[in-house]
Amino acid sequence: MAVKRIFVKKKKGFDIAAKNLLHDLKETLNISSLEDLSVLIRYDVEGMDAADFEKAVKSIFSEPMVDEVFLENHEETGTCFAVEYLPGQYDQRADSAAQCIQLLTMKTRPNIATATVYALSGDLTDAEVKAIQDYIINPVDTRLASNAPRDHLAMDVHAPDPVALVKGFTDLNDVELKQMIADFGFAMKFEDLKFTQGYFKEEGRDPYIAELRVIDTYWSDHCRHTTFLTQLDEISFGDDAANAKVKQVYGDYLDARETVYKGRKAKDICLMDMATIYTKFAKKQGLLAGLDESEEINACSIKKDITVNGKKKPYIIMFKNETHNHPTEIEPFGGAATCLGGAIRDPLSGRTYVYQAMRVTGAGDITEPISATMENKLPQKKISTEAAHGYSSYGNQIGLATGLVDEIFHPGYKAKRMEIGAVIAAAPAENVIRECPERDDIVLMLGGRTGRDGIGGATGSSKSHDDTSITECGAEVQKGNPLTERKLQRLFRNPEFSQRIKRCNDFGAGGVCVAVGELTDGLDIDLDAVPKKYEGLNGTELCISESQERMAVVIEKSDLETVLKLAEAENLEAVKIADVTDTARMRM
Repeated sequence: MAVKRIFVKKKKGFDIAAKNLLHDLKETLNISSLEDLSVLIRYDVEGMDAADFEKAVKSIFSEPMVDEVFLENHEETGTCFAVEYLPGQYDQRADSAAQCIQLLTMKTRPNIATATVYALSGDLTDAEVKAIQDYIINPVDTRLASNAPRDHLAMDVHAPDPVALVKGFTDLNDVELKQMIADFGFAMKFEDLKFTQGYFKEEGRDPYIAELRVIDTYWSDHCRHTTFLTQLDEISFGDDAANAKVKQVYGDYLDARETVYKGRKAKDICLMDMATIYTKFAKKQGLLAGLDESEEINACSIKKDITVNGKKKPYIIMFKNETHNHPTEIEPFGGAATCLGGAIRDPLSGRTYVYQAMRVTGAGDITEPISATMENKLPQKKISTEAAHGYSSYGNQIGLATGLVDEIFHPGYKAKRMEIGAVIAAAPAENVIRECPERDDIVLMLGGRTGRDGIGGATGSSKSHDDTSITECGAEVQKGNPLTERKLQRLFRNPEFSQRIKRCNDFGAGGVCVAVGELTDGLDIDLDAVPKKYEGLNGTELCISESQERMAVVIEKSDLETVLKLAEAENLEAVKIADVTDTARMRM
């Protein structure tokens, strides 16, 4: 079936978003010649007959009371340009429309692509139009779209490249290893790669590129917390009153170390040890009777008896905070949305239900003129406003209340934004079963599919960035899908499902290799079984691509049929992707 195209525009009086953008452009860019602005949503639809399409136009693509609809080659007056997501980026508008049409017609889901068309009125120069485009388009996730009709919507797919063997790796000298870090864009430092080379020398072989990418992911600052584990061997303090207090606290830390590590090897003095020492000290003193401990670490958790309907019942309560400074810096809407989504996913993987959130952010001066924007960065106002929209969009769709929202304005946040989301969650203790995976258990993947849009998030946030980062980091910030996460929440609240989970992990950082790899020591992972957004992904991409709203769960093989039916009832895709082994090797 041919590709059908429609344009949808809010009627006068309902075009609030367009009026707000018009005011923002005139004020922020100081373009007085911009007289008016219209915003249209363009839908390209493939796989629908004429009758079904006509129904969808009036019930899904538009609301007749507030929208105007134009078919095919509609042209607005003035200067027009269209903006679309980069290939592979998740388009929630298109996905939701396709799902609604499938419900409407009870037929095969159509292919849909969307773009946003901006029509500018006024005597604008080419430079002013370019300034408006640069303000609206963030090259990390969007681009100018062609206005030409489309013959088809399917992505052009090439056969995936084979996973290459890095021939001669074990024989590289130090200069060549350093060059390799630059050539491959590794987040690893030279010492890390040198250590890796030594490992493969002991293995007696050269590695595949996928193996190096996996190690790079595991050793990223995001996964390994390298900065916080850096040994501090020289610490000095100033002479003022504030430093005197800090020095006193540091002395308390050293005293606590004496108690905690007495009779066993002490950990390095580092920020991570400072942050965690009190919990270890208090536990040794018998002060943490309610601490919930297990080999499965999803979030900070405690046990507490809670009165429910007049009766006390044991509950697991979990706390989690997530920083998304780097993603929000380069793509504010998606970065802040996944900050909240990421904070939810950890306690959710612990089978608890998140019911309250908090957001604390830090920005520079959002009133400064756009000319004061630091080179190769987005304006502070754009970061703050779009991040607020991204966070609230995700929270509203998943149904999560955020009791505290606070933004701190300080020049120190101009070079690097602060974006923190924190959540609290709870579940009846009887729903949380934690057991060690055993040979012949299986691993299921639940939820969203994988694509190239999730490659490099963990390593990207660990790299040093330069003036090329804004155009090269698109894959590092994914678009969240709160509707899928909400379905996962409902599934995980069902005791019939949650009590069958032996261990669980989310796909936040590192994708399959980390989410599945952390579940247990011995695993055989079938990458061909991993559900994909589109064909053409090779083995390296499949094993390191992160993705929003996916879970890896270990269950007994005998529970497979029941678990698949429970997932299907929530309209969630569930696929077996791995077997638990006793090899103490992760084989993909």
